[in-house]
Formats: sequence, C-alpha cells, structure tokens
Amino acid sequence: MRRVIGRAREDLSVIVARDPSIRTRAEALLHPALPALWTHRVAHALYTRGHRQLARLLAYMARAVTGGIEIHPGARLGRRVFIDHGAAVVIGETAEVGDDVTIFHQVTLGAVGWWRDGRREPGARRHPVVGDRVVLGTNAIVLGPLTVGDDALIGAGALVLGDVPPGARVMAPAAEVVQPLSAADREEADRLLRALATSGCW
Repeated sequence: MRRVIGRAREDLSVIVARDPSIRTRAEALLHPALPALWTHRVAHALYTRGHRQLARLLAYMARAVTGGIEIHPGARLGRRVFIDHGAAVVIGETAEVGDDVTIFHQVTLGAVGWWRDGRREPGARRHPVVGDRVVLGTNAIVLGPLTVGDDALIGAGALVLGDVPPGARVMAPAAEVVQPLSAADREEADRLLRALATSGCW
C-alpha cells in the first residue's frame, strides 16, 4: 500500500512539474491523465494474470472518462509518464513506454496494420518501444515494432516508421506560408463558385 501511495504522489508531482496550468497536487487530482494511468496499472495487472476481459472493461471505462485516452491493458508504461491533455492518445497492446516520457494529445503508438501483423510470429511485438525521457509531440504517429531511443524528441505531426536513435529529433515538415491569391485567381474562384451554385449541386 505504501508503494501505491508513493507512486500516486509521484504522479501528482509530475503533473505539477510539467503542466504550467496546474499549481498544486490538489488541482492535479483533476488532470485527465490520472484516471488513465491509475486505471491502466490495475488493468495491466489483471491482464498479465489472465483476466483479459475485466482488464479490457477497465480500459474501456478509463477511455470514456478521460476523453479518449486509450491504453491497451497489455501495454507497459514506466514511471512518471505524463500525458498532457490526453484526447485521442492511443497506446497499443505490445507498446512499451519508458520512464519520464511526455506524451501530448493525439499521439498514436500503434501497429502497421492487421495485414502485416497477421504474418508475424505469435506473441511477436507489433508496437513501438519508447525509451526514457522521450517527448512525443501533438499528433505524432509512431507505428510498428520500432524503437525510439532515450532522450529523443518526436515533433508534432511527425510520422515515424523506423528506429529513432537516442537523442535524435524527428520533425514533420513545417507548414509553408504561401502568397495570397492574385486578383485573377480570386476572380476565377468566384466564377467557379457561382457556376456551382447555379448548377444545383449545392
């Protein structure tokens, strides 16, 4: 019991340290990551003991409560994992997440698809292994049985399909600022919109 309380305090301290909008442990109790992480620990213990249906039920309930943080009960999570905001985070069954990892919303640690995974040996890993102190930016997608090394940074919107060395930065292409439409282009666009409106397509 003392170990459980210690881990809970550790989780609260991590939220206060990494979320500038949270100032106290009491406020951290309302953070959406907590029910996801705490429920996952119970679900994972049940899952490893063969109570797969009950474990999945707990994971399903946590997903509903947290706004879509979906952690498969088979996934292994380290200590001091911080899920910021949390909406639409997906962590697959054979994924492993190290200590002190930060995960932003809409991150996927997934598989490459049943059409490939069905050809793997039974029990083979299908999901990523994420090292310690890794940061996974918003909407980062990391797919397959690859490894993300310690201290790596996966930027927002990055699609990762291969191993990432320790300390590496993986960034998605930045959006390009394009010039405004010319007067001729605007006139052509207006003409097309008028034609669509009169054609009855809308």
